[in-house]
Amino acid sequence: MEVERLVVVVLVIAGAVAGSFVVQRRRPDPPTQARWSVPSQIDRADFPQPETPWLVAIFTSQTCDACSGTVAKAEVMACAEVAVVELEVTTEPELHRRYDIDAVPTMVIADAQGVVRASFVGPPVASELWSAMSDLRGSSSSSENSSSEN
Repeated sequence: MEVERLVVVVLVIAGAVAGSFVVQRRRPDPPTQARWSVPSQIDRADFPQPETPWLVAIFTSQTCDACSGTVAKAEVMACAEVAVVELEVTTEPELHRRYDIDAVPTMVIADAQGVVRASFVGPPVASELWSAMSDLRGSSSSSENSSSEN
């Protein structure tokens, strides 16, 4: 009698495991996530203050609620070493087209050669933005120091 109960319990557990496996296999794939275009290289001559070592370019739109907050977070980084520029789509449509910007706010941090070293699509967390800029500026000055020592 106890052997029969044990066999029944084992069969019920095996059935439950097999059933959960089948249900998991039938679950549809998650929806495709949108990927937004972000330039990897820019022409610094397209932007104000091309002579500054760093550029923070924020592509925005008047209809974007998050854009003004994104610009405000970036503006505190403006200094002699960092140019910060807002590029609103109705006033700078050619730059939005040229760099294939398809979502706002889109922010790029580019070095003196126009290489995009960091980017944010959507409103960035202020600490992440400032940390990225600090890391980039720190790594460039340490590489300049090491190359000048050689």
